[in-house]
Amino acid sequence: MESSDVELDLQRSVQAVLRELSAQAPALQSNRGMWRWSLHKKVERDPRKSPVLVRILLRELEKAESEDARHIIIPLLHTLMYVLTKATGITEELHRRTYAFCMRLLTLPAPYCTIALDCAIRLKTETAVPGTLYQRLVIAEQNLTSELYPYRESALLLEIEAAQGQQTPEACMRHVISHALQAALGAACHAGALQRKLLASSRPALEGYFHAVVTAVEQMAREPSPSREGHLERLEEIYCSLLGPPPAARGRCGGDPLQDRALSVPLPSPRITFHLWTDEEQLWKELVLFLRPLTQLRLSADLEALDLQGLLPDWELARASMLSTDSGIVRDLPLAADELLTPGSPEAERAGLQRKGGIKKRVWPADIMMPSSWDGPLGLHRRTGRPSGDGELLPGISRLHTARVLVLGDDRMLGRLARAYCNLRKREAQRFCLTPRLSLQLYYIPLLAPETSAASRRSELGELAAFLGRADPWYESIINTLCPTIHKLAEMPLSLDTSQTVDPFILDAITYYVRMGTQPVYFQIYTVKIFSGDLSQDPAEDIFLTELKVKIQDSKFPKDSFSPRRRGVAEGPGAELSICYQKALLSHRNQEVTVSLRATGLVLKTLPASDTEVSGPIYCTPTAAPDTDHTCLRVSVTEIVKTSNLAGRSFSVVTNTFRTTNIQIQSQDRRLLTLSLDKDSCRTYRDVVRFEVAPCPEPCSRTQQSKVLGLSSHQQEMERNKAKAKPLLIPINTFSGIVQ
Repeated sequence: MESSDVELDLQRSVQAVLRELSAQAPALQSNRGMWRWSLHKKVERDPRKSPVLVRILLRELEKAESEDARHIIIPLLHTLMYVLTKATGITEELHRRTYAFCMRLLTLPAPYCTIALDCAIRLKTETAVPGTLYQRLVIAEQNLTSELYPYRESALLLEIEAAQGQQTPEACMRHVISHALQAALGAACHAGALQRKLLASSRPALEGYFHAVVTAVEQMAREPSPSREGHLERLEEIYCSLLGPPPAARGRCGGDPLQDRALSVPLPSPRITFHLWTDEEQLWKELVLFLRPLTQLRLSADLEALDLQGLLPDWELARASMLSTDSGIVRDLPLAADELLTPGSPEAERAGLQRKGGIKKRVWPADIMMPSSWDGPLGLHRRTGRPSGDGELLPGISRLHTARVLVLGDDRMLGRLARAYCNLRKREAQRFCLTPRLSLQLYYIPLLAPETSAASRRSELGELAAFLGRADPWYESIINTLCPTIHKLAEMPLSLDTSQTVDPFILDAITYYVRMGTQPVYFQIYTVKIFSGDLSQDPAEDIFLTELKVKIQDSKFPKDSFSPRRRGVAEGPGAELSICYQKALLSHRNQEVTVSLRATGLVLKTLPASDTEVSGPIYCTPTAAPDTDHTCLRVSVTEIVKTSNLAGRSFSVVTNTFRTTNIQIQSQDRRLLTLSLDKDSCRTYRDVVRFEVAPCPEPCSRTQQSKVLGLSSHQQEMERNKAKAKPLLIPINTFSGIVQ
């Protein structure tokens, strides 16, 4: 195919992606996400198209920048970075143009500047040392052993045997070697001969070549001013050791040009394992099982200083007590013959004040007690100027492992994830063992059951996915469109050929999401305290993420039970409720409102129904709606209004909506309530007379508790208020966070 034809074909594919982002036509809705996948597949089949596609994407990005078409900048930038990570033969000029474009984006607001900074940092290394991004990604995802790059990643979702069949450690090492040499040497690399040589190499020889390439790339990437020429010389030496002297190795002896052209080096799919949700503690257990073998195999020196409590049985944590008969002062110990000191000497005076090495209490800085503070200040976006899982927890201490947890399901499954996440954070606040070693990244792929695929039911069970789709158009295009495809795959008959059991489009979309979805959106978790009509029972506590629904039961509790019936309350439909709530104000001032009304039910939602709905009651523009409204409760009360006229009394139904940060509701006429959390029938509470809802606070560690105990009463109150003001947020990763 001629170069002009190649460029025209790729240009049409890029324009199709842009029309998908800009248009709302039904014809394009059915194929959303497929255009991006087909674009990447064209480059994978023929790697010579990669530089052409990079130029086209750069041209479209610069055009979007000049026309201020910001809605397409982030999708195109993610597409460009994905191509640069996998491609070989990209010139230094293209790398520098992309880097310069990312630097210009730093003047834009978040999330554009956040993503641009992350891309610029990675591009700076890739420009000087081509192949670094590919090498680090494969080593981390495939758990290849490397002393210079010890980072590990794992995705917990489903196990895809067909995808893993070709991903042996030997195959991954061959991919790393081939990609590094082709990226550095370009056309001088005899790709066919290199591939044959690697296939014929034994495992020890292959490991030697692999470690030599990784060492050359990582050492040059860590240089303060990495040199592309120096990197080329080091990889030329490795290349010549593989294929002989330089003239023959560079393919300058008149070899077959078809054999000398660049071969496609696939980017192996990450290791993904499937786990069926059966236990509340399953998230904790899977993270421990993921970290334990890595901890046993290798721990960096900085992490060996931290205790391993939580990963070991309780009896292993026990410490034997020993009776000490000395005072612990060095001058009281007998000295050896060569250690005798002259009386009155300065050494003798210092020795008299020294103590033996004992157990030192580790004191953590106050700003790292809560794990959320390690990723920057609280907000909708975290700082992403570093690779995921590669950030320093303390000076000199890095988290080497990243667990990417993907959840498939609807809002009910997200409610269970929120409970598991809350329990994990509470456990970490007490033991503090997983978080220093592990970076936890959460991802969500909406999947509704086939029987609930009606439009009304989908909108009810997929509210959080719809919110993420409105906040991030690229998430809507890539992830929210996977549900029909997954259902079609599930309905296909089983095949004995395991190579056909994996849909390449679904696998590629999940892989793309895991690798490029680095920007989290934080959602507030709410806690509910439930009081039963039975006074002998203690109040129950639970949490919810998206919705709490209240229904009125037909039964009543006894008169001598929790709350007496109010006088003058007329019988009618629904129940008489007393509602006390803290009004949500932009000024964050405390304004408490107490009302009594008759209602047939109410719903507490944490997400706005649509962007247009938010612009009125909360006094903000639709573009700013996701920033403010998803941090407060939206309460809808179905109120019964009694009217009197000549025909007699009548009742009308009115739905009132207000916003609050916390709320208390109590039944006043002995009517019992039923609470349903996160639309989950398994999380239903009956015979409720009162409940209280408030933002779930960040768990407090024992270190903070002991610190508070040593303060004065006034300081203790200030510390507690500071801790209460910090809510517990759960992050769900998307491609861009919330686009302003």
